[in-house]
Amino acid sequence: MIIQPKVKGFICTTAHPDGCAEYVKRQIETTKACGPMNGPKKVLVIGSSTGYGLASRITVSFGCGADTLGIMFEKPATARRTATPGFYNTQAFEKAAAAEGLYAKTINGDAFSEEIKAQTIETIKKDLGQIDCIIYSLAAPRRTAPDGITYTSALKTTQGSFTEKSWVLKDNTIETATIGPATEEEITGTRKVMGGEDWILWIRALYEAGVVAEHALTIAYSYIGPQLTYPVYHEGTIGLAKKHLYDSCTALNQEFADKGLTARISVNKALVTQASSAIPIVPLYFALLYRVMKDHGLHEGCIEQMNRLFKDKLPAKDAALDEEGQIRLDDWEMKPEIQEEVMKRWEKVNSSNLLELADVEGYWEDFYHMFGFHFDNVDYDRDIDLEAQ
Repeated sequence: MIIQPKVKGFICTTAHPDGCAEYVKRQIETTKACGPMNGPKKVLVIGSSTGYGLASRITVSFGCGADTLGIMFEKPATARRTATPGFYNTQAFEKAAAAEGLYAKTINGDAFSEEIKAQTIETIKKDLGQIDCIIYSLAAPRRTAPDGITYTSALKTTQGSFTEKSWVLKDNTIETATIGPATEEEITGTRKVMGGEDWILWIRALYEAGVVAEHALTIAYSYIGPQLTYPVYHEGTIGLAKKHLYDSCTALNQEFADKGLTARISVNKALVTQASSAIPIVPLYFALLYRVMKDHGLHEGCIEQMNRLFKDKLPAKDAALDEEGQIRLDDWEMKPEIQEEVMKRWEKVNSSNLLELADVEGYWEDFYHMFGFHFDNVDYDRDIDLEAQ
């Protein structure tokens, strides 16, 4: 098959194995260019195949020299359909890690399930003994909890409808969009899926099995964003879920204080992901932010963020924390001069000046790169045997 991108709305339904390998290769090169880092040596990455989870795994492996066990939920290729990008990313990562003598194994399954937790524990016992870092980076639309109920997340407001400018991706026009309020069921569902309940269950299971080293570190990722997006993010359903994640971090530090566990939330910057592309209003802010941060020489992708987390923020310990005890990797995004310029552009932007004020090209480049497309050194005319990948 000659694999080409097939974009439907905010999702691409194909992925390119060679392009995904290039995507991983470039992140590895970025990490190596940062030089060696002092960090964890045996790491579990829960949600390891895309975005911040993949970048975390690359950073600890090729920056800290860590052995890693990853958990993903990805689909392999069939005779007619490509694998998901996370599947190809993981293949490329494992190959690169093996070439440098690093342990890299991945379990493919539902990280929310008891079955995968048990399989993970057995693998750690057999291969690693104990782990000194657990990275929790799950992004999922639904979760079946231990009570047997399947909960679904919803990106909605909690305080009435929210109407603002929005970028129509298919034709580069600006219109207004309205995000409606969530029901109590949707608020609960989002908290169950995107909050910290499963993070706590993972840590408890790992400690009960005796596979966590003394003075271990666990990190989960969050986002706050500017006041502009508060109605849908910080104060919306996802914001309430992230508050639960924050409360769970506090609970973990208290529950496992005698074990020396350090639990941290890292508040990261706005970046293009499959999830963020689906939210009205938000992609326009991202595209404007990209342009402003690039103009100031401050733009970072997932890998640059994770390199800075492990090289600069984590070694600084308490000095890197805000007044609420969170690591702020969004510090460059939230600089007053950056936000002031983004808001000026937000007021001005319309369909006729969008390409001038926003980084539309950069937004789409990041979007296509997630699926292994638009790399200038990849042969996209190569005929690929899907089932041989």
